[in-house]
Amino acid sequence: MKRFDSSTLIPGSNWHAQAETEAEVVRRAVENMKNINGESEVRPEMIERIKERIVDVDATGGPRR
Repeated sequence: MKRFDSSTLIPGSNWHAQAETEAEVVRRAVENMKNINGESEVRPEMIERIKERIVDVDATGGPRR
């Protein structure tokens, strides 16, 4: 499993996305930015920042060991 915690990019934010693949995590993060945060365009630089912060987790969302 892969997970992105928005607080690693946006201080004070508590939203996260978790999915089987990095691509799905990125898709969910971009969708959240557009729908919840009102972003009309998500620049490639922001997508790269999201990708840099995706971590592997186990099925419970904890760090993979």
